[in-house]
Amino acid sequence: MSIKKDYVRPIDFRHGRVDMNHGAGGRASAQLVEELFARAFDNEALRQGNDGALLPAPPPGHRLVMATDAHVISPLFFPGGDIGALAVHGTVNDVAMLGATPLYLSASFVLEEGFPLADLKRIVESMAAAARAAGVPIVTGDTKVVEQGKGDGVFISTTGLGSVPSGREIGGARARPGDVVLVSGTIGDHGVAVLSQRESLEFETSIESDSAALHGLVARLLAAVPEGSVRTLRDPTRGGLATTLNEVCRQSGVGMLLDEAAIPVKPQVAAACELLGLDPLYIANEGKCIVVCDPAVAEGALEALRAHPLGRDAARIGSVTDDPQRFVQMATAFGGRRVVDWLSGEPLPRIC
Repeated sequence: MSIKKDYVRPIDFRHGRVDMNHGAGGRASAQLVEELFARAFDNEALRQGNDGALLPAPPPGHRLVMATDAHVISPLFFPGGDIGALAVHGTVNDVAMLGATPLYLSASFVLEEGFPLADLKRIVESMAAAARAAGVPIVTGDTKVVEQGKGDGVFISTTGLGSVPSGREIGGARARPGDVVLVSGTIGDHGVAVLSQRESLEFETSIESDSAALHGLVARLLAAVPEGSVRTLRDPTRGGLATTLNEVCRQSGVGMLLDEAAIPVKPQVAAACELLGLDPLYIANEGKCIVVCDPAVAEGALEALRAHPLGRDAARIGSVTDDPQRFVQMATAFGGRRVVDWLSGEPLPRIC
């Protein structure tokens, strides 16, 4: 029997499992990088083969934006997405919420010994597809392996780099009394989708995660209104809409008054939350954004959001008030008011 010179047995992605050698920095590590990560994420910068990527400078008159995220969701696969696509979307969105164009991503994987290689391949390929669809390449990364029992399958950290034009100032500290609060779509979809998968809950209508990259939606919004009229952009992930709005109020030193009837919630999400004793205001979202804008452009901003596939259900949900206490209040469907406080505790652990 002849053996091919320099032959290396391909990784068995169907039946194999992660072992400590895959994180040891030797031949097994190099093979995993070559046969999985480099192949899936292939692009010119990654092909440089260095520990980092040499990247071109941003366009003249632009500033750099950087954001980073750690993703520790359970389960790893859920209706409408998985941890791989979520890792791309979450960081792309953080960059976009500063009014920036996302340019590049890095990815770091912490794998648990014994994790099925088939599941890892599925996650990486999903991540690669999400990055291609967003037009934001993964240009560098790292992989580590921890002993069995010292991890939880796979954790992914991503860092995003983007550029924003000089003079564009969008941030949590810029909301002003009189501004209008918009949301780009229905809330609570992601958290309820993950929970239903985790607890094997079955509802009459399927609930899918809203996980999506929002930079195209943001670009359309900013192109439709005058520069400076959008004060704040935020994606209401952990802690949901309520916690995110409280963060903005604290940063800007203002209050907010929301209209309960105007906040879009899918009937099946509302029903699931009622059944489980949860409030959709505090449930994580991964494909929605909050917009605080000048009231003079509110209708134009809403029109621009609704013209994009990810903003079809956009709604005007409230206004910014002059409140030194920085309270978020809700005008309820019963004609009263209540305070919408910060999230207390953790109703849905390992959600993003």
